Amino acid sequence: MGALARALLLPLLAQWLLRAAPELAPAPFTLPLRVAAATNRVVAPTTEAGTPAERHADGLALALEPALASAAGAANFLAMVDNLQGDSGRGYYLEMLIGTPPQKLQILVDTGSSNFAVAGAPHSYIDMYFDTERSSTYRSKGFDVTVKYTQGSWTGFVGEDLVTIPKGFNSSFLVNIATIFESENFFLPGIKWNGILGLAYATLAKPSSSLETFFDSLVTQANIPNVFSMQMCGAGLPVAGSGTNGGSLVLGGIEPSLYKGDIWYTPIKEEWYYQIEILKLEIGGQSLNLDCREYNADKAIVDSGTTLLRLPQKVFDAVVEAVARASLLYIQPMMGAGLNYECYRFGISPSTNALVIGATVMEGFYVIFDRARKRVGFAASPCAEIAGAAVSEISGPFSTEDIASNCVPAQSLSEPILWIVSYALMSVCGAILLVLIVLLLLPFRCQHRPRDPEVVNDESSLVRHRWK
Repeated sequence: MGALARALLLPLLAQWLLRAAPELAPAPFTLPLRVAAATNRVVAPTTEAGTPAERHADGLALALEPALASAAGAANFLAMVDNLQGDSGRGYYLEMLIGTPPQKLQILVDTGSSNFAVAGAPHSYIDMYFDTERSSTYRSKGFDVTVKYTQGSWTGFVGEDLVTIPKGFNSSFLVNIATIFESENFFLPGIKWNGILGLAYATLAKPSSSLETFFDSLVTQANIPNVFSMQMCGAGLPVAGSGTNGGSLVLGGIEPSLYKGDIWYTPIKEEWYYQIEILKLEIGGQSLNLDCREYNADKAIVDSGTTLLRLPQKVFDAVVEAVARASLLYIQPMMGAGLNYECYRFGISPSTNALVIGATVMEGFYVIFDRARKRVGFAASPCAEIAGAAVSEISGPFSTEDIASNCVPAQSLSEPILWIVSYALMSVCGAILLVLIVLLLLPFRCQHRPRDPEVVNDESSLVRHRWK
């Protein structure tokens, strides 16, 4: 982009989280992103006549602006503050009321998938499930759906029912919902949620993008802007035992009390996952000096449903080497280890198909998913502190003169394209099979023709060809 290009630094301050440490000395771990200019806190623009200008042009709704009350419909953004519970290891979840009469469930918030699904049958690892027979407003759509994740999968019946979010909305909405009747490694020991809320784009929805997602339904029915934001407060040491850190999911806007300073935005490269562009990666102020396309192979996404910062294998190997060289650790506490002492693990893991900015990183920031303007925003989070010291910061802009103009691989095949290719191949195979069946039937159609009496009249061409 040249010397005047703008980029964003997300320094993730690694800590020695050991009980014996006298103080927490920050060690910067940075993820530069290509971004637009900073957006300051709420300042109402004015026209030349001195009257407030139109406030909806940027697609964002700010919680404390009374003028936006009508645009937000039945939403109450302030009520959405602290509506999440959980932590990065077990996920952040939201309370929902489903069906008539309402059944209360806790739903995992996942920005890396697009289906809304709840447990539809008892399971040993959950305490509640949605009983469709008890809901007078549930309607089945007559088909099943299977969704697979990096870890785990489930199969469920697809239907629709009324859903209420107590902390934020004063009305119910009719949405598509899958009731899970079979799963593998999806519900895990120690979890406190009973379903999953996929907030990514409809492109990822199963069985097809024609199935309207929860958030698309909410935007239409609640008349809210096409934007949501998240604050996950688990950047410090988590609450011991079965406690949670909590957080906020603001559906339809931004809550100013949940961030400090400016919001910096980076463009969404493709609308399926929240795919962004990583420019480079630094450890202790030193760049890994890899081709920037390595960081984005085959995509770089922001995913609240993934615990760790996942890196492509080549990048991961370079990070481990750099961390060892700089004597840094980026670790997080392990929950439910069953040990009588505190145990920690490396907060970064290798990935075979993506760079994933998971909850471990997101916990340091207030993250805005501005779908209306196709961008993801980051701001410093007031709850990302340890002993009063911030564990993350944002800085910029800086020159990207030494970075390629496009770090996203030009010919990366996304899952939707692979599905199209697979369906095309299936169609071709079906056509070939049909031709073969027709060819196999032709000899039988010809068996009544006059034959030479000296020729063996065998019904099977396979047997006939064995005669010597």
